[in-house]
Amino acid sequence: MEALFYKKREDDLQCLLCPHHCVIPAGGTGVCMVRRNAGGILKAETWGNLSAINFDPIEKKPLYHFYPGKVILSLGSIGCNMSCQCCQNWQISQTSATDYHFTRSLEPEEIIRLASSRNENVGVAYTYNEPTVWFEYMLDIARPAHASGYKNVMVSNGYINKDPLIELMQYMDAFNIDLKGFTKDFYRKFTGARLVPVLQTLRLIRKAGKHLELTCLVIPGMNDDPGGFRDMTRWIDAELGPETILHLSRYHPTYRMDTAPTPPAKLEELYGIARTKLSYVYVGNILMKDLSDTRCSKCGATVIVRNGYQIKRQSLTHKGTCSHCGNQVIIC
Repeated sequence: MEALFYKKREDDLQCLLCPHHCVIPAGGTGVCMVRRNAGGILKAETWGNLSAINFDPIEKKPLYHFYPGKVILSLGSIGCNMSCQCCQNWQISQTSATDYHFTRSLEPEEIIRLASSRNENVGVAYTYNEPTVWFEYMLDIARPAHASGYKNVMVSNGYINKDPLIELMQYMDAFNIDLKGFTKDFYRKFTGARLVPVLQTLRLIRKAGKHLELTCLVIPGMNDDPGGFRDMTRWIDAELGPETILHLSRYHPTYRMDTAPTPPAKLEELYGIARTKLSYVYVGNILMKDLSDTRCSKCGATVIVRNGYQIKRQSLTHKGTCSHCGNQVIIC
């Protein structure tokens, strides 16, 4: 499959999908390892190839304010345009199409048929590895899914250029974007990418009116400084709005990192900082009493109680409004 968003140069190609703007010589790939210069044509090598396909609770994405209690057909391929040192899915993200041999091939129409096989399924989620790098396949699924009335959800690091994002947003309903930290140095050293383009992505999603939730993996000694975290929550409040949903996720050692897991006390501290600016903040990857429940931002009533991926609705109408004050809390 020929890739979208690239240009031919005299002796090579330049990919324009993400802010890396990789210059790719003949036979080579970009940073993502799955977009290859094949005879002067940029090929999307993973089109149609999936490393994972599951029906997941939508809370697993994580999305807490978008059709809670539903399941969503979740798809993953291989490759990524970041190189995070503690990637939990490194086996599929930090590999190439030629090195990974465990994919399953499915046409977009087969995905739609599978999505329709579960009555409680709300749509399709593009997740597990970075979906930006299999942009064409994602788009070819998202179009018919949208036309069939299914919701499209992108779980992403947000490292995508403006033009492909705008094209994609015609069909996307919800995003969970990893905001991995809030300093240029952290992004450069930990992810091999830059912070500013991710912030631009968040602004564009918010401007387009799409449902948006953020996730920050809290890594001890790397992005857990209270001052820097306070700067991040202030930026979210000012640029995206105080009702932007923020998930604080507990780090566990994996891939190239053996730092001890995030202390619960640190998660509680950062939760408290975030709550001074943001109405909806959650702690995940660990069970901590009350810190994953949803409370109405207007009257404070508890409207959803969570235990892992299990939810119990209370004080919530079928339209997603608080039964005490009528405030819209969730999309359902």
